[in-house]
Amino acid sequence: MSRDFTPDIYEALLRQAIDSGYLLTSYENYLLSKDLPRKIMILRHDVDKLPQNALSIAELQADLGVKGTYYFRIVRQSFDPAIIKKIKNLGHEIGYHYEDLTLCKGNVEKAIRHFEESLRKFRQLYPVKTICMHGSPLSKWDNRDLWKHYDYRDYDILAEPYFDLDFSKVLYLTDTGRRWDGARVSVRDKVQSSFANGFSTTQQIIEAFRSGQLPSVIMQNIHPQRWHGSLWPWYKELFVQNLKNQVKRIFFVRS
Repeated sequence: MSRDFTPDIYEALLRQAIDSGYLLTSYENYLLSKDLPRKIMILRHDVDKLPQNALSIAELQADLGVKGTYYFRIVRQSFDPAIIKKIKNLGHEIGYHYEDLTLCKGNVEKAIRHFEESLRKFRQLYPVKTICMHGSPLSKWDNRDLWKHYDYRDYDILAEPYFDLDFSKVLYLTDTGRRWDGARVSVRDKVQSSFANGFSTTQQIIEAFRSGQLPSVIMQNIHPQRWHGSLWPWYKELFVQNLKNQVKRIFFVRS
């Protein structure tokens, strides 16, 4: 059996989506474009760590002529200005993967100041228009709660997908937990959806594209650090993520 979560199988997924008539685009373009086709897949990428992997995915997509959105954290394992510039120069959108409430240990006033300063740093590299929360699965703070006290639109932000996408009309495909059916091991990367997600492998999603079983609007979210071609990092990610999934499922996941 061929390995899942490799660049090759991801490229096959993108090619099949294109062959099935989907426009593959960024979240910003989805929001701003006036004349989009009926079938769309928003390409979202949460760059939690290993930004070099994100660049490899961005280059793969550029070779296919498609654009996506890359949400970087402000912490050192994600925020790499040189790589962010390279991804921007390939035509992709850059966004802020915010976790300010967690980083400021729940202090709302400090968190909004941290958000402002972090957004300023990102906007020195790209005119950020969308943001997306980092789930911070081991934290007791939900970073989205910052917006119970403030409004991200006051910062010239167009949208945050967990607030501004109607997931009753948009299929959400995410590799959280290094699996496509990861709701049981996901702490916060969940949406209220009217679509049943019965996929366990990328190949099953490819087959669903091929047979026309998928809805017309999809948001795909991948974490590039999970996608490896070389054997050692692939097996390392498999082992570490399976261990994390067990810890999250037992101690952190709430139904």
